Amino acid sequence: MDKMLSLEEVSLHFKKNGALFSAPEYFTALDNISLEVYRGETLGVIGGNGSGKSTLLRVMAGIFRPDTGTVDAGDATASLLALQAGFDLNLSGADNAVLSGLFQGYSRTDMEKTFPYLEEESGLGRFFYQPVRTYSHGMRARLGFTVSILLQPDVLLLDEILTVGDEGFRGKAEAIVRDRLRSNQTAVLVSHSLPQVERLCDRALLLDQGRCICVGDVSEVIRAYKDSIRL
Repeated sequence: MDKMLSLEEVSLHFKKNGALFSAPEYFTALDNISLEVYRGETLGVIGGNGSGKSTLLRVMAGIFRPDTGTVDAGDATASLLALQAGFDLNLSGADNAVLSGLFQGYSRTDMEKTFPYLEEESGLGRFFYQPVRTYSHGMRARLGFTVSILLQPDVLLLDEILTVGDEGFRGKAEAIVRDRLRSNQTAVLVSHSLPQVERLCDRALLLDQGRCICVGDVSEVIRAYKDSIRL
């Protein structure tokens, strides 16, 4: 199978907040993670709070650089879709859409032509031209989702984005993602919704305290997760 993204022995540590004159302390966010994401597949990432799921997506997107190990995406573009990720809260939704497009190689003119579509499909209406700091969490989610889907990156990184917003938007977003996945979109989906992972994903990865516990068949990985939280 054609690899789109690979991680080899990736570890990442964050500095803890401490006293001014004490030696710095660190905690391990990711611990020796090795995995591959293949063209056209959807990899689900599950685990408890603080297990490293969002951090893993940010490493895949190039936002965080690992302390050790390598991340290889070749020539593929990866776009992280998460609440508030990459938004300048003082700029309008329209301006943030332009910036997102520029990062993906689109021109300002190209992005401005999409404004009517983005305004309509995000459901923001005239709020699309207001500062993002005035948006609710759900409105930011709708903006980020609509822009990311429009830009069509090689690898779509989804961080809990299909579990936020009103029920109508969640259903619409999942339907759009399902259609995109059927068209050979490569994606990595972080979700606390196990039924959603079962519906959308081809493989699954279970993280615990930054470590990869298992990766493979979705049903087996979900079973391992349920067994772990019963202990």
